[in-house]
Amino acid sequence: MNSFFFSPSRAGPKPWPNRRKQTNKPAICLCSLSLLAILFLSVFFFITYSEIPKSIFSISAAFSGSVEFPQCRSDTLTRTLLGQRFLLYAPHSGFSNQLSEFKNAVLMSMILNRTLVVPPVLDHHAVALGSCPKFRVLSPSEVRVSVWNHSVELLRSGRYVSMGDVVDISSLVSSSAVRVIDLRHFASLLCGVDLETLCGELGEQSQGYESLRQCGYLLSGVRGNVDGCLYGVDEDCRTTVWTYRDSDGRLDSFQADEKLRKKKKIGYVRRRRDVVKALGRGSEAESAAILAFGSLFTAPYKGSELYVDIRKDSSSVPEVKSLIKKVEFLPFVREIMSAGKRFAKGTIKEPFLCAQLRLLDGQFKNHQEGTFTGLKQKLESLSLKNPGPVHVFVMTDLPESNWTGTYLGDLSRNSTKFKLHFLREEDEAVVRTEKELASAGHGQKFGSIPMSLDSIKKMKKHCSPQKVSNVQLYVEEAVCSCASLGFVGTAGSTIADSVEMMRKFNACSS
Repeated sequence: MNSFFFSPSRAGPKPWPNRRKQTNKPAICLCSLSLLAILFLSVFFFITYSEIPKSIFSISAAFSGSVEFPQCRSDTLTRTLLGQRFLLYAPHSGFSNQLSEFKNAVLMSMILNRTLVVPPVLDHHAVALGSCPKFRVLSPSEVRVSVWNHSVELLRSGRYVSMGDVVDISSLVSSSAVRVIDLRHFASLLCGVDLETLCGELGEQSQGYESLRQCGYLLSGVRGNVDGCLYGVDEDCRTTVWTYRDSDGRLDSFQADEKLRKKKKIGYVRRRRDVVKALGRGSEAESAAILAFGSLFTAPYKGSELYVDIRKDSSSVPEVKSLIKKVEFLPFVREIMSAGKRFAKGTIKEPFLCAQLRLLDGQFKNHQEGTFTGLKQKLESLSLKNPGPVHVFVMTDLPESNWTGTYLGDLSRNSTKFKLHFLREEDEAVVRTEKELASAGHGQKFGSIPMSLDSIKKMKKHCSPQKVSNVQLYVEEAVCSCASLGFVGTAGSTIADSVEMMRKFNACSS
């Protein structure tokens, strides 16, 4: 994205007041030394402060939102949003991480009795959080700013695809387990922008763009909370692990070690906090129409969770337990699954092994040999059992032109023993699925604030994506769910985890 609506950067220090010139040189020297000392202390405090989460300081004082943000007038909230209370969050990183956050958001919205605003699928790593284990992350307001800006850019460029367009959430909505609304519909109502007809006409000088910019200020929370309208959650993984019906306020088992505390001058601790006590009934956040989280990503780490630890604490609550089972596996929509099955049956045609090899991104590029080891062992075992060539479907981030000198290159040359299959972005299976997803518009079919049939038709006409990203990845995962000879994935890859989940729930045969 070439331009941003706004930046949450802190303001620089105020300039010192002008002083009259002095003729006494020693006095000038002393004054200069004093200024240097004060400047040094100011810089030291700024650096120290920047390492401490904003939530430690009470800088989010509420103010009168009806003047700053007309969207927050009580009559607007009641008439336009039907008095409902909403939950937003800021997804980031790759698709598998975003899907994991979506599942946590579903649980949070149900527990807090709020309508979940379903976000778009962001471009891979368009927004990066940082590292929770290293206590180096963007603040929640900074993540919200980045996600909002990127979402508007997706609208402007004709690439907006909702998570509900890709993942089948019909089982959640039909059972009334959770209420949802598409971000495009929510933004149209709250921001006063007719996105039904203006998706591709959001020039920087347009009124629609200005309205979205103002909404961005509001929803990011960079200017603080707004009584009765917005409550921005400033607690992040550096200080908080969200729980449900767990001991509120006790120390989490994972803390920054002494070396890290000294290096980053960390003076705070991680505590386990009950999400209902902090943000639900009787809390300051309860009255806000919009509750805005930053990241909701979590993962097991050193005996704890990085940020959200609700699932194991909620087994005694039937409604939450039932929803946990529902969100454990959310399948792709039928267009994606059908494409994967067609490729497996119509192109590969034989029993096959799926190999998911992540070789270039992040930490994985330094462990290529280790990644290949598991595949070698599996193929050696299959070769002994199969007289003919072993069919292997390969999904990898390593371009085919770079296979030379790698184990993949060796396999591709050994055509008597192995037959490799893979997808390219220009393949018919990918192109056809992209067109079907763009025209289906599944995400617009669900909403706690209904859209008229005429509005849905207009939204599809003017806001249907011209380009759908990640389709090759979606279809590859669907193909791998059909691999009857097994699956070899990259250790630590969330994509491998996603495929394993699909195979566990027999997605190919359902």
